[in-house]
Amino acid sequence: MSETQPIIAQLKPFLQEAWEKAGFQTLTSVQSTTIPLLIEGRDVIAESPTGTGKTLAYLLPVLNKIDPKMQNTQAVILASSQELVMQILSEIQKWAEGTDIKVATLIGGANLKRQLDKLKKSPHIIVGTPGRTYELIKQKKLKMHKVQTVVLDEGDQLLTPEHSETVKNIVKSTLADQRQLLLFSATLPPAVEKSVRNLAKDPEVIKVKKDETIDAANVEHIYFISEQREKIKILEKIARLKGLKTLVFIKDIANLTISAEKLKFKDIHVGQLHSDLTKQDRQRYLKKFREGDNEMLLVTDIAARGLDIKGVTHVVHFDFPREQDQYIHRSGRTGRFGAEGTVISIVNEREERDLKKFCKALNADPVLKEFYHGKIVDVNK
Repeated sequence: MSETQPIIAQLKPFLQEAWEKAGFQTLTSVQSTTIPLLIEGRDVIAESPTGTGKTLAYLLPVLNKIDPKMQNTQAVILASSQELVMQILSEIQKWAEGTDIKVATLIGGANLKRQLDKLKKSPHIIVGTPGRTYELIKQKKLKMHKVQTVVLDEGDQLLTPEHSETVKNIVKSTLADQRQLLLFSATLPPAVEKSVRNLAKDPEVIKVKKDETIDAANVEHIYFISEQREKIKILEKIARLKGLKTLVFIKDIANLTISAEKLKFKDIHVGQLHSDLTKQDRQRYLKKFREGDNEMLLVTDIAARGLDIKGVTHVVHFDFPREQDQYIHRSGRTGRFGAEGTVISIVNEREERDLKKFCKALNADPVLKEFYHGKIVDVNK
């Protein structure tokens, strides 16, 4: 409590009240490191694993800086997916409840007229996807000259070759001497860091590799050995277990779609999340999963980035990740903030060696399991 309080005490009363109401005891590592810098007005580039509270790390200082009496846009938050935009919106609504702070979302593919109507009401904060946001800047519908803060949420996704120019143009449409630039991301490739450094003013770079405030001791790592073509049989058995809320990572859209079809053939209906789905389908699957109607959601790494899905009990590495970081980010979806969780890897013998190496870095010991009469049991060696 002691080191958290002075930081929270620097924020406006409405945020202190919201903090009390949310019942948080301590700030996470990324929050305690970045919030004081953001309040000071520094440009910040922050890398921190999935599930470590990055959204709140920038949102509290952004909301703190808004002057509701001014009728103009003061902060622009860019996100790579529609789902992430909507998630950030709901966080803002929660933390700014009872204030006069207005927020609007700008999403590609959504009704343009409705978005123009929102802009006429002079929102203080814009949360948007890059394409639509830049389109409205070019049309002079979104005025950027009084914007004080630009946030790139999941910045490595925003600074991919396909979005990079658009994002840079949005940043450059603000006044350099009054702009604070923030980038938060689960991973920070050197090219992305270099890109942002060129846009930022003497940025502070924060890298949180592992969050000590989030207890990994509550997460169990288990695995099954299987050849690729047999993996679907194990996934089917996992899907038949009761009371689980399972996120399954599959390396590409083609494999994901085939797996969903195979499960459907066995009368197991699962949700899907990937970039080829329509916005409506993605929202429908997410809603069902969040509300517990579907107990399993098949996702690609990119589609799942930045999404906060509460209560995930199990993460399944259906296609085993090549990088240790990827294993950590995926696995961080369960066992969040003190809850218990299980990470299941379905691996062949070569991948088993990588799994043991990755787990060693997490001080975890993966346990080999098998199914017996529909239940997960230890392997009798």
